[in-house]
Amino acid sequence: MVTPPQPMACMEVWGGSHLADHATRFSGLDAWVYSKPYGAAARGGDVVYASSCATGRITRLMVADVAGHGRAVAGTAADLRLLMRRFVNTLDHTELVGHLNRQFKALPTQAAFATAVVATYFAPTRRLTLCNAGHPRPLIYRAATGEWRFLSNDPLPRATGPRNLPLGILDIADYDASDVELQEGDCVLAYTDALMEAQDADGEMLGEEGVLRLLQLLGEVDPARLTASLLGEIESRYPENLAADDVTVLLVQASSRESQHGLGERLKAAGRFMRMAMRAWRPGAEPLPMPDLSVPNVGGAIVPGLSKRWRKQG
Repeated sequence: MVTPPQPMACMEVWGGSHLADHATRFSGLDAWVYSKPYGAAARGGDVVYASSCATGRITRLMVADVAGHGRAVAGTAADLRLLMRRFVNTLDHTELVGHLNRQFKALPTQAAFATAVVATYFAPTRRLTLCNAGHPRPLIYRAATGEWRFLSNDPLPRATGPRNLPLGILDIADYDASDVELQEGDCVLAYTDALMEAQDADGEMLGEEGVLRLLQLLGEVDPARLTASLLGEIESRYPENLAADDVTVLLVQASSRESQHGLGERLKAAGRFMRMAMRAWRPGAEPLPMPDLSVPNVGGAIVPGLSKRWRKQG
């Protein structure tokens, strides 16, 4: 029996580098996370996080493949949680990605780096903004056409210089963003490299194109069962597939449902914010997660029509 997605609490961050098979519901978005560390390890090198802002309108998702396994990654995963919580109320995740890059660059070992996908979904406008730091390209499914394709960074010419590198390679690196509007039923799938490094029945590596081909061959599959179907197909093609590395898949689907947070949940969110505010006064404490002062983020929380107007202009 497939467990239905459970609502995500406001001002919460969920995830880590441990074994997970979890379904979560956000405002306008359902998400399914599957993550399995290599072998029998309690924690792996794959890290996945999800967060919801104080009003439940901003959903942030992150999938990262960190160099190393187990205890070597546990501390890094904890640091990533802090950064996710620090920017939980911020609509623009550009600053978060910059902090992530500097966080990895500051680690003592020269081998400290990670590939990552960071995505932000703004429910009032149904816009998903995504940054890719050297990670396998996510895939998008359009319900209107019934087709999967790559969700790539904007191919338009940009300024010269290092771009979209794995986190921790250079202190200064720019990251492009893909910005798409999701309609009801559209899906986005992100995964770590164990899938593309798996082999087909002829012994050839699947690669990104192979993963896309398998999704197209699977056809119409209930999103709640899609990850299991995809991994099962990969495992059946070659004996050692998915057995020699951490495996993580994040699937989201846009819905027309908006989360309704009752008075009790809003009070709990306010309490979480106040506790963070009290901790922020301590020397060396993490900054208070204040929202960015943009019209769609702040004004739209008061007057929903402002977000809709921004959507039309965007």
